[in-house]
Amino acid sequence: MSRIRAVAINTVKQALRIKIVLVFMLILFVLIPVMALGLTGDGTIKGRLQSFVTYSLSLTSLILSLMTIILTTYSLSEDVYKKYAYMVLTKPIRRFELLLGKLAGVIFLDVVVLFFCAGLIYAATLYIPHYYEASGEQLDSLNNQFFTARSSLRPPVPDVTAEVVEEYRKLQASNQLPEGMSTQSIMRELTNRKLYEKHAVEPGRDIVWEFSNVRIPDPNQQIFIRFKYDVAVNPPDNVIYSIWDIGDLRQIDFAAVSATPIYRTQRQDIIRTSREFSINADAVADDGYLGVAFLNVPLNPTVVIFSPEDGLEVLYKSSTYTANFVRGVLLILFRLIFLACLGILASSFLSFPVAILLCITILCLAVSRGFIMESFNYLSQEVHLIYSLTIRLLIQFIPQFDQLNAAHYLVSAQLISWSAIAQIAALVVVLKAGILLALALVIFSFREIARVTG
Repeated sequence: MSRIRAVAINTVKQALRIKIVLVFMLILFVLIPVMALGLTGDGTIKGRLQSFVTYSLSLTSLILSLMTIILTTYSLSEDVYKKYAYMVLTKPIRRFELLLGKLAGVIFLDVVVLFFCAGLIYAATLYIPHYYEASGEQLDSLNNQFFTARSSLRPPVPDVTAEVVEEYRKLQASNQLPEGMSTQSIMRELTNRKLYEKHAVEPGRDIVWEFSNVRIPDPNQQIFIRFKYDVAVNPPDNVIYSIWDIGDLRQIDFAAVSATPIYRTQRQDIIRTSREFSINADAVADDGYLGVAFLNVPLNPTVVIFSPEDGLEVLYKSSTYTANFVRGVLLILFRLIFLACLGILASSFLSFPVAILLCITILCLAVSRGFIMESFNYLSQEVHLIYSLTIRLLIQFIPQFDQLNAAHYLVSAQLISWSAIAQIAALVVVLKAGILLALALVIFSFREIARVTG
């Protein structure tokens, strides 16, 4: 352990000598305050906060990712290239201790810089409302919609498998299947179409979502209905007029007497934009039932569609902004640990330029993995088969960084649960980063560092 610690300390000193950490820290310490006061978002204080958190955390994550890749690939590959490793490995230190020490040194620097920048970002978010002299009403709104962490309830996805299979058989019997598309792609398209049909509301009609086992920690708080309209035809003013009923809707169907109130609200909202409104949490029945009904009033000249992904959700407070912010910072740290292990692996058998190129390529793939995986669904059947047998496993091994975006959760005040943190840590850090580190240890143990001549 003392030898690993000695290598880690030497790695930190090496990083400070090449000034790379100081340069990146200077960039962050200059740009974060500038963004805090310069970003305007949609002009509201909430918009400013959302823009600042999005860009500051994204910039911090990007800068630290590049710093991690540079330090891990440079530290080991340069020691081998300049023969510094010859002197180290002739001493009573094993190769795995050298790798673990360098990894520990880089992660230590990541932790120090990350939490320092995170503290700066956190302090700036608390200061922004006071800098713009937010009113009491604005502060209440921010406490409900930004400085909080809310759990989300989404409607269950209906099972349309039987309908999709029947539709596929009809198309196959009439020779109307799209050419060049795989069976999997066609089934996915039909499934999406059926799901959208289930969530389409014609003028004068309504749609009801029912939730069960809804448990609000504090019955005196508020719950929030977030929604986003899509439409078949754009209305002239891009506005949809609606009537919403929220509460125990079963008493309407069965003419039952209930102590649970039903809240009705009339709204007009812009299409294709996420909106939300709040009601009292006493709308939830004692048995945990909550009904949400939307009426597409006849005034609207179009069908309103609720996307299965983000069409509607029910939100309620379940944690604090501070705790959620800490968990978001841990997501960034998990990314850095994976990249550090990746850099150690690459530099264990590649030169510095090749190793850094490989790591940056994988970083780009991880950031855009969601888009890449989705694009593969539209390949032809022959190409899709080749992909499945070749690079599919490699792509699936790379973490999906675009889904582990801390800013996404914090901007929307969406809860990052400790159970989710534990699952991500187990998958990204313990499993995937562990595999990379194990490969690095095996490869470096067999690498020829120097030849004995005489």
